Amino acid sequence: MEKTNGVISRQALLEKLAREVIGFDTQYTLATGERSRRIYLDSTASTLRLQVVQRVLDKFQPYYSNTHSLLHFGAKISTREYQWAHEMALAFVRANAEIYTAFFVGSGTTAGMNRVARTLREKRPDRDVVITSIMEHHSNDLPHRKHFREVVHIPAAMAAHSLGCINLQRLEDALREHAGKVNYVAITGVSNVTGIINPIYEIAEMAHQHGALIVVDAAQMAAHVPIQMSGHSNPSRDLDVLVFSGHKIYAPGSPGVVITRKDLFAGLEPQEVGGGMVDQVYINRYTQSQKFPDREEAGTPNICGAIGLAAALCALHKIGMDFIAEEECKLIEYAIEKLGAVEDLIIYGETDCSQCQRSGAISFNLKNMDHGLTAAALNDYFNISVRNECFCAHPYVREMVSMSLEEEAGRLTDEELEQLAELHRGMVRASFGIYSTEKDIDALVAALQHITANKAFYQSQYNRLPNGDYEHKTFKFDHKKIFCIKEEIEALLAA
Repeated sequence: MEKTNGVISRQALLEKLAREVIGFDTQYTLATGERSRRIYLDSTASTLRLQVVQRVLDKFQPYYSNTHSLLHFGAKISTREYQWAHEMALAFVRANAEIYTAFFVGSGTTAGMNRVARTLREKRPDRDVVITSIMEHHSNDLPHRKHFREVVHIPAAMAAHSLGCINLQRLEDALREHAGKVNYVAITGVSNVTGIINPIYEIAEMAHQHGALIVVDAAQMAAHVPIQMSGHSNPSRDLDVLVFSGHKIYAPGSPGVVITRKDLFAGLEPQEVGGGMVDQVYINRYTQSQKFPDREEAGTPNICGAIGLAAALCALHKIGMDFIAEEECKLIEYAIEKLGAVEDLIIYGETDCSQCQRSGAISFNLKNMDHGLTAAALNDYFNISVRNECFCAHPYVREMVSMSLEEEAGRLTDEELEQLAELHRGMVRASFGIYSTEKDIDALVAALQHITANKAFYQSQYNRLPNGDYEHKTFKFDHKKIFCIKEEIEALLAA
């Protein structure tokens, strides 16, 4: 492994992590009868797990015990390492531990955003408006709708050729219009649909000037670009709350992480109560703990999930997210260039990275091909794993698809336009991780070129199901032949 003065280079460390990722060499048999390695381009949904994370968990398992005790050996290990996992989360996003706390929640970013919405509504009851953007995943939209009187959705701005990041002027206008009423601005750091990066620190400064907080959905951001929550030369650019999820940053499962200023949660009864968040319990009363993060983690925590996540954060931190972001930027630009040359392919969102930074994902459609059919053909014939539909970001997807249809309107009859609208009620998304390569992009481009040149053939091979999915007429994938929990248990018990 490459070393400089005895220190392993960041490039060598990154290549080691990528080379050893679990599932990279997974093979499947295709509709053609061939067997090949899967090309995994669905990292925005869930990244593959790092081998180093699995090794850490394997070493931890013999010592596993519950936390919150230091009176036997296993408990000492679990308690101390679980505590360190919180410290690692703070360090990863460069949040001052004197000001901020980190706590873990279930079901990823969704659980974190729901907790944040409930808490900040109670903390600042006179401020009953939340501003968010049209770009948001449902997990950074619906919780605010549920808990606040009004949620204002700011559109994306036009960049050089298409929609880019959030429209900052419209955001400023909304902050002025709802002066004194805005509790917080909730914004995604990186779009899960287009990979477009929002200027979160500029947004933070703008929000703070109007007495609003900033809550960042970092579900897609954390694995791709560096984050600095505090320590800016201009303190108004510091972030108040940030939420992300383990399953999108190379860890097992989906423990969500909330990083927040302690004062925003202090002085309130925690939203979830139970063991671990109290100091004393009597028949007629209880006293809640004021200690962070314990007061926000009622019940037995997901210890293994937190340790696995901390291991992933530590490995990435060792390399440096700035370096990882630089490497991925090259890959994104390469992918946009190559995909842009595919006949009849539409890329959604601004494609000029000098005008609008992108990271992690590219969404597209082939003209006159349903997104579901494109995804099915990529999987069944080329072993390329992508995702399709609206990616839990329905308004944003509809907006961009509508724009693409408007561009076509002048060249199509009404009947052709109606058919195109029906086909493009969603998108295909290719998304990347540290294990993605230019060869993966080349394989995707070659497959799309073949599909485009042979649309009639692929359309003839599938039946469209009532739910919109596509089922191959002759090729059947039997997952039980590869993995089935019940059969695995029965085999192991019989051995």
